[in-house]
Amino acid sequence: MRDAATARGLEIEIRERPDARSLHEAADLLGLTPSDIVKTLVVKKSDDTYLFALVPGGRSISWPKLRAVVGVNRLRLPEPDLALAATGYERGTIVPIGSTVDWPVYVDETVLGRRVAMGAGSHGFSLFVDADALVRAYDATIADISVPE
Repeated sequence: MRDAATARGLEIEIRERPDARSLHEAADLLGLTPSDIVKTLVVKKSDDTYLFALVPGGRSISWPKLRAVVGVNRLRLPEPDLALAATGYERGTIVPIGSTVDWPVYVDETVLGRRVAMGAGSHGFSLFVDADALVRAYDATIADISVPE
């Protein structure tokens, strides 16, 4: 993962993450606000290709908004084995950095302008990165793709 970040000019920090029972508890443990914790969801398209959707804590994917931005009629979350095959990461650890395939990245517009915590490729760790640098490194599409939970 560090090599993949370096290859894209990204500075990352990986830290052990204590177990938490909720988003708010996780944010407190990391010294963050809930919206500073970004979920990376791998999403399957009907043509059996994938994309990454990055959504801040406290929000969830708006399927109609994401479909409109991507320009497709159908999207879904894949089964855990398909997500692993598509990214090389288990659910709960998925991050675009170091994925086995560089799938397109879609970032909710509310993520920008801050340092965020994300999955780090393995359980029990968080990856910290500047959200704007991540967007630039992956030529991500920025859009309104989420709704409050």
